[in-house]
Amino acid sequence: MKVTAEHNERVANMVFGSFYPHYVSKVVKKGRTEEELHQVIEWLTGFNSQKLQQLIDDRVTVQEFFKQATVHPNAHMIKGVICGYRIEEIDNETTRQARYLDKLVDELAKGRKMEKIMREEKA
Repeated sequence: MKVTAEHNERVANMVFGSFYPHYVSKVVKKGRTEEELHQVIEWLTGFNSQKLQQLIDDRVTVQEFFKQATVHPNAHMIKGVICGYRIEEIDNETTRQARYLDKLVDELAKGRKMEKIMREEKA
């Protein structure tokens, strides 16, 4: 599917804290922990649990969330299809970063090993 400008705007204006609980329930239901979810989010964004909670409490949008983030330099290694969109073909930065996070949460819920989720360049 092709990402539209309307889709990008809708993603950018979503409140991060409104869907964060869905991430938690998704991973916990599959036998993973909230701490592992935080570890994955910290790898992608640089936000520790305290900063993450502050952003949730402040009701920041996805756009503001990623504007404040220090996205991991290996995030470009996150590839595949999520929500019907091929991540590497999304040209809008905010939408692509949001889909990176969705993909990581999916991988965590599916039982993928943490060292595989948190991608590292091969030497």
